[in-house]
Amino acid sequence: MLRTRFLKWMNHLKLREKLMLTFIVVVLIPITLVGLLLTQELRSIALDDMMKQSKSNSERVKERTYELLKIPTFISNSMELDRELEELVTTRYTSTFDVFTRYYQYQNFQSYLYTQREINAVRFYYDNPTLINNWEFIPVDNNIRNERWYQQVEADVGYNRWRLLPDETNNEQPFLSLVKRINFIDTQTFGVVVITIEPSQLDAILKQESLLTFITDEEGQVISSNQPEYKGLSITDQVDRNLLWSPGNYELSFNGEPAQVTVDLLNPMMSQSDLSIVTVTLNNQVIERANRLGLTGIFITFIGVTLAVILITIFSKMLSNRLSNLSGKIERVATGDLTTKIDIDGTDEIGQLSNQFNEMVDNLRGMIDQVIETNRQKNQIEVNQNEMKFKMLASQINPHFLFNTLESIRMKAHIEGEKEIANVVKQLGQIIRKSLDTEGKPLPLKDEMELVRTYLDIQTFRYGDRLKYELNIATETSHLLIQPLTIQPIVENAVYHGLEAKESGGKVVISSYLANKRVIISVQDNGVGMTEERLEQIDAMLEEKETNGQNRIGLRNVHQRLKLMYGADAGLNIMSEQGKGTYIQFSIPWEGK
Repeated sequence: MLRTRFLKWMNHLKLREKLMLTFIVVVLIPITLVGLLLTQELRSIALDDMMKQSKSNSERVKERTYELLKIPTFISNSMELDRELEELVTTRYTSTFDVFTRYYQYQNFQSYLYTQREINAVRFYYDNPTLINNWEFIPVDNNIRNERWYQQVEADVGYNRWRLLPDETNNEQPFLSLVKRINFIDTQTFGVVVITIEPSQLDAILKQESLLTFITDEEGQVISSNQPEYKGLSITDQVDRNLLWSPGNYELSFNGEPAQVTVDLLNPMMSQSDLSIVTVTLNNQVIERANRLGLTGIFITFIGVTLAVILITIFSKMLSNRLSNLSGKIERVATGDLTTKIDIDGTDEIGQLSNQFNEMVDNLRGMIDQVIETNRQKNQIEVNQNEMKFKMLASQINPHFLFNTLESIRMKAHIEGEKEIANVVKQLGQIIRKSLDTEGKPLPLKDEMELVRTYLDIQTFRYGDRLKYELNIATETSHLLIQPLTIQPIVENAVYHGLEAKESGGKVVISSYLANKRVIISVQDNGVGMTEERLEQIDAMLEEKETNGQNRIGLRNVHQRLKLMYGADAGLNIMSEQGKGTYIQFSIPWEGK
């Protein structure tokens, strides 16, 4: 019941209103829903991407920093086996000259600085008061012994420690340094090496990251950051110290603003202390990006809906105007006004309908009282014309054949005076009688072949041994109805044009057989044949509607009669080769009768 009411209501709506309703249901509502879902999904994707970016940022910094810290680790390990270094620091010198001489001879530290760009400085601390502090070899005094970092390393057996230490050669600026106790087995003593990392190398790693990123030591001091103002400061007031050594994602307050903090640990090779990598993403940055993507989605949805509304309004108005014009003209024709014309441009369905409507009106106006009578007269005229053509074409063949036959009889009688003339005259009478009795009506193929046989007997009388013939007629084709005087003109053409100039051995073969539901009838001679140019002329002549006095009337008439009787695809097919003879073929549909 509800469906019936809905369909009835829809049928009463104008086309323009139907198009708008369809647009709202099919386009506007789905686009709006998709846009809202897309906007929400974009915001969710933005949040997920930010967290993935933060994790990826931390992993990337960790990997590159780990590679950077390998170099000083390898250098410190090599010092444990450096006997030249052990001899230098453990020797008790008696003069300053001796000290500087040994310093000059020992170039390993300078070689490290020259070949390894990751290294900023190398300092070696040893308890030998005869050493001179040249910022590479530093004798240990009470001030150094009281340093906390020195006490921690002194207590270690041989592990690496990473600390943010001030560099005396650079205005006490703190740099990340590897600190390690180097044990000398031979002298049962130890020294402490401090290898300072080139800060620009760390800065270069962090500058490539878009999020706020820190590298801190175990005390929470910032070793490096992509925001230089944090360098050297402690972030324990922003991030709890315990969290700095607990990898994971945390939601904290950073500089008074809610933020997502990612903590990851970096444990350099053979190190007793870890470094912490901290990535900070402020929530307002995440939300701002998500909201920006959401607004973009809403804007795109709004533009798409607005553009669709404008286009559907324009198209529906154009369509309804054209249909209204067509509807008004149809109403005028319904009242009997057959002078109505529709002027609608275009080749679409409405344009085609308009053209067809105009054609219909024209046909109605011109044929409404005459079409039945005109068709009857036209059909009668066509029947009369076909009968006249058949009779005319047959009558054109008879005089031509009669003239040739009589000429043959006359010549034979004049030269030889034999009694065979009586038989020839009898055969001639039979041909004339059959020609006169046809009246254009079809006859069986066997009767047409009897006429051909009579004609060839007469020609044999004329040519003697110069002419022989064969009739190869398939039994199943003997009762096929065929137009009279269809085959005889072809045979006459073969004898007269093909064998006339042949002095001996002339032969004509007439055949019929059934193939692919068609009866194939052919006439073949071994006469003089034709050139390709002459064959082309004959083919052109066959298609001429009127004779010009030079045409081979027999062939042309047969060709035209076949096409008239069996359609445009019927007719004679001629093949010939000069000096070898001519082959003429045509086919008639076979229906088992």
